[in-house]
Amino acid sequence: MFLREIERKWQEAWEKAGIFEANPDSCKEKFFVTFPYPYMNGPLHVGHAFTASRVDAYARFKRMQGYNVLFPWAWHWTGQPLTGASQRVAKGDEAFIRVLREVDGVPEEELRKFVDPNYMATYYTNESRIAAKRAGFSVDWRREFNTIMPTFRKFVEWQYNSLRAKGYVTKGTHPVVWCPKCKSPTGDHDRQEGEGVTPEEYTLIKFKLEEDAYLPAATLRPETIYGVTNIWINPDATYVEARVNDEIWITSEKAAEKLKEQGKTVKIKRKLKGRELVGKNFENPVAKEKLPILPGWFVDPKHATGIVYSVPAHAPYDWLALKDLQEKPETLREFGLDPENVKKIKPISMIKVEGFSEYPAIEIVKELDVKDQYDSKAEEATKIIYKKEFHSGVLKENCMEYSGKTVQNVKEILIEDFRRRGIADFMYDLPQPVVCRCLTPCIVKVLQDQWFLKYSDPEWKEKVREALSRMKIYPKTATQWFLAVIDWLKEWACARRTGLGTPLPWCPGWIIETLSDSTIYMAFYTINKQIRRHDIKPKMLTKEVFNYIFYGKGIIEKIALKSGIDTKILEEMRKEFSYWYPVDLRVSAKELVPNHLTFFIFQHTALFPPEHWPKAIGVNGMLMIKGKQMHKSKGNFVPTKTVIEEYGADAMRCALILSSEGMDDPDWRNENARDVKNKLVSFYNFTQTINENAKSDEIGHLEKWLMSKLQHRIIEVTENLEEMKMRTALEIALFEIWNDFRWYMNRRGGEDTKILKDTLKIWVKLLAPFAPHICEEIWDGMKEKPFISLAEWPKANEESINAQAEGNESLIKEVIEDTLNILKATKITPQKICYYTASQWKWKIYMKILEKSRKGEVKLNEIMRELAAEEDLRGKLKEAAKFTSKVVQEVGRTPEKRRETLLKIGILKEKEVIDDAKGFLADKFKACIIVFSEDARDKYDPKLKAKLSVPFRPAIYIE
Repeated sequence: MFLREIERKWQEAWEKAGIFEANPDSCKEKFFVTFPYPYMNGPLHVGHAFTASRVDAYARFKRMQGYNVLFPWAWHWTGQPLTGASQRVAKGDEAFIRVLREVDGVPEEELRKFVDPNYMATYYTNESRIAAKRAGFSVDWRREFNTIMPTFRKFVEWQYNSLRAKGYVTKGTHPVVWCPKCKSPTGDHDRQEGEGVTPEEYTLIKFKLEEDAYLPAATLRPETIYGVTNIWINPDATYVEARVNDEIWITSEKAAEKLKEQGKTVKIKRKLKGRELVGKNFENPVAKEKLPILPGWFVDPKHATGIVYSVPAHAPYDWLALKDLQEKPETLREFGLDPENVKKIKPISMIKVEGFSEYPAIEIVKELDVKDQYDSKAEEATKIIYKKEFHSGVLKENCMEYSGKTVQNVKEILIEDFRRRGIADFMYDLPQPVVCRCLTPCIVKVLQDQWFLKYSDPEWKEKVREALSRMKIYPKTATQWFLAVIDWLKEWACARRTGLGTPLPWCPGWIIETLSDSTIYMAFYTINKQIRRHDIKPKMLTKEVFNYIFYGKGIIEKIALKSGIDTKILEEMRKEFSYWYPVDLRVSAKELVPNHLTFFIFQHTALFPPEHWPKAIGVNGMLMIKGKQMHKSKGNFVPTKTVIEEYGADAMRCALILSSEGMDDPDWRNENARDVKNKLVSFYNFTQTINENAKSDEIGHLEKWLMSKLQHRIIEVTENLEEMKMRTALEIALFEIWNDFRWYMNRRGGEDTKILKDTLKIWVKLLAPFAPHICEEIWDGMKEKPFISLAEWPKANEESINAQAEGNESLIKEVIEDTLNILKATKITPQKICYYTASQWKWKIYMKILEKSRKGEVKLNEIMRELAAEEDLRGKLKEAAKFTSKVVQEVGRTPEKRRETLLKIGILKEKEVIDDAKGFLADKFKACIIVFSEDARDKYDPKLKAKLSVPFRPAIYIE
């Protein structure tokens, strides 16, 4: 309740002051950050909150750095998700309705109205807006819109008319994922299942039966035809004999239906069970030998043609299936097959692969100890072999005219040759199931005279690569993923028949699909403030108006006269766009790299000049719930609103940000949020103690240490935020600095010092982007004005960095750690602890070796020659040689950064430092503490430990 009251207080204060309403300001550098608008077929959930929390933390950080930050928000209503959900309510789908009631918390009186998709979207938008505001996201709400608003539709119409005029939208024939019920292409975000799945092209090798019919076996590896030993048919599946164009084909029943949608004329002659085919022979069209059809219950009749040819030398599954079958003579006899003949089937080696013998599939099966075809390791074995053979395989002499050629280079040539010779055809299929939002299983359809975005255009791809090369990608590892997507991306169906959205301007009956109207809408944010404020009507937003705003084209007076928009307003809109563009940072989950995020770059390069291309993209992981993928129907779903009510906004934000880094998938667990909430309450109480007790102005070495450590923390938090390493930045800002404060207070023995209050101001600023509400409360309690959200971001003060002070405290920490390790090993209760600090001659050698290590490897013989010339070492050369050898090895193992730190610290007055901390150490170990120099003649050293002392590492004796 305490946190919620603080959050409500500051959210109201921020809104009243309008501190997140960003307007062009020529005196300030701008920063435009965006987050993909969420779909409104459900409430804002913690997956949205995870990405949005990262975006908001970055936006707040930049605002405190002095940037004029714009973080706008909108709502995605386009496509099938809403229509599909509404239809399920209309049909009385009780399981779905129960989820809306119990998980989303929709009241009964509202549920009845969900038969209208617009009402459903409005309800979830209103609920989600409340959740976003309660999360404390620093949004400029004046720019808000949804994607079916008439004014936004006019913007999308302009976008697609412009793309078409530039030749980026074309009419053609291409394979698409198709919903038979909606009679529309089904883009990624119109799917209930199968996001990211695209059609795959299979080569159909036409094996001739003894009758005048063909068995078209689907493959992604047509070069392996030279290693065929048999065909697999599922004996229990239903197949059909059909006339496909001018030939008789036998395929699975499902395959025949698919082929009808792919430009082939298919007339079914009869149905048959697969067992009717088992035992028959077929002819290999290249080698012309007769081979048998064997039973294979693993063959999926729903996949491709339901006919699989077998290459056991190069396909682990084929080898395992053949081996299994050869050991089942009774099964073979059932199909009229002679077990002895089947046993005679031997693998045919036809690809030479470096690192493997004649039969790679057999070898990898043995290597991975794959038990049978149902062993999960069979899939791993298959991936290893296929990858290796594709990249480094060379076809052998039995591959006829293709022998000596690499698999990678010959594949396309071979496919073309086989088609020309009439022994191969092709079809498309989905490698995984895809289900439309209307719950209909999807297929692949070859669409004719359909409108596509021409993402295959080589010149367009080159522009996108150029844009990407100019961008910052967080993390950098995602760059290669973007490049791969740019390479393989082909035509994309940009319109569908059903769902909400903007009608295709030149083709009534088609609606621009979900992922195609969400690529450059960031430009609409820049002008929607004026559209709303001046009540600009859709009809006023003409092509000429948009061309003026985005390109500066046209005579403003004529445009104003024709559109009815005042020249001052047009100038305002042009100024807004010119000031805010380009987008400085867009952040989204990694699932959008293969579609939205890449489309975002494509369309910006198509419609805007280089100076308005995006500058950076952040990619994060996909949020899991207790280790499992979020799925509302399975009850694995957590609304943002519920989390905020239970744990508070700051705890939610911090728990989410702490849950992962880079593209790793975060995992939401309630106990983590509860723990973070408790830590934030403890943090607040800790700061109150400092505020109440701060009195003294004393500045000693401990105060210098704290200020010095804080300078490093400023640098670390800032650098990690700049690289969008949010988790690391928060871990330092909350936990590492807290540890520094605890150490300082424990060493000093209280909170009564003014320096703590000064450093607290810096600490709270560093934490403010992550937990803004509680930081505002602390800031206000310190009588600081105005808001911490607008306070200046801390900058490290080089003059406050004190290597000596840090070295002193580091020495005490290491002494404590070493002492604890000894106590743990010996299991004794200490009465007396003696510390022995290193002799000056050891320091001299140690520092000399450190200094020489800057220039590379330290040579023992060289350093000994130099030391032999030192007068103060002449009586200790034997001892010095032994010590030097040890230090040279130790320094060689020490990381460069640590060596530089030690050099900055320099020679420590170790005895003085430990003597100064004797009271602290005595309290900690409940023992008498005595400190000796190694050179002291009257030292107590019954076990001769003193000679073991090393600079920065005193020797220890405990009794």
